Amino acid sequence: MSVSAAQRPLSALTVLHSDDPPPHLDLDGVRLVTDADGLAKALPGTEVLLVWDFLSDAVRDAWPTTDTSDLRWVHTASAGVDRLLFPGLLDSDVALTNSRGVFDAPMAEYVLGLVLAMAKDLPGTLAAQARHDWHHRETQVVAGTRAVVVGSGPIGHAIARMLGAVGVTVDLVGRRAADGVHPFDDLPGLLPTADWLVLAAPLTDATRGMLDAAALAALPARARVINVGRGGLVVEPDLVDALREGRIAGAALDVVAQEPLVMDSPLWDLPGVIVSPHMSGDTIGWRRALADVFTANLARYRAGEPLHNVVDKSLGYVTSGEATSPPISTTGGSS
Repeated sequence: MSVSAAQRPLSALTVLHSDDPPPHLDLDGVRLVTDADGLAKALPGTEVLLVWDFLSDAVRDAWPTTDTSDLRWVHTASAGVDRLLFPGLLDSDVALTNSRGVFDAPMAEYVLGLVLAMAKDLPGTLAAQARHDWHHRETQVVAGTRAVVVGSGPIGHAIARMLGAVGVTVDLVGRRAADGVHPFDDLPGLLPTADWLVLAAPLTDATRGMLDAAALAALPARARVINVGRGGLVVEPDLVDALREGRIAGAALDVVAQEPLVMDSPLWDLPGVIVSPHMSGDTIGWRRALADVFTANLARYRAGEPLHNVVDKSLGYVTSGEATSPPISTTGGSS
């Protein structure tokens, strides 16, 4: 990272990573850590924390045991921030930003791919091919079906546009009513109309376990569930029961409650189920895009400009399309 004359130096930048640190990022002088113990040692004096390993709970685990008084800003290389919504960070003055915008189009394409795969029974075709079985059958027309998409952020809107392009009627559901968006309270009335229920909402106290036995019972037997949000949106035993009993037609799960999915989970083998390993947004070059989002925001921070993609910590997500915060104070400590 080059620093202009107008940019001030940082006291310290720490990066929490797993196997590989961020690509194309000048890491000279950066504190690199891979676990909670390392993070606890690095946080004192750290001004900016990049959570590159966004599947790690190291920040939550390290926070109570270390001095975070110099920390001003935490950035996560993900759209979801649920792993960072713990009391210590929530109650502090530390700004939290995410990587909103990187995953919108890839995830929308992935959802469209799942809809087409299930409607055209591509899993059945591949299974028949593996058996060398010339098994002719009829498949479903996608145009004219109806999708209920829960999550009205950029990812949800991108999914709605993508499905609309192939003739799917989309009801978009968000926290509150807006232009073209149903409030969350409308969801029970929309479920009986859904051919496709797409979950793309953040995991918050309001959305955790939203797809439970009651919600599944409201879906028609033809409905299929697609979850690209967070595993915690679904009460998995209730979903398993609905699938086993044929009360819904199928599910495509890119996220599950416990990742990786345990080997003995019934979800692996239930008919009509597609399981993928949390990859709906991970296209070629995605790591570079995530690094670019952070470096652009870091340049704003060092120039004393408002940050982009600032998370409302009381809600658990970014609340506007042009999300910014006031310039972060360089004096005083986090509470």
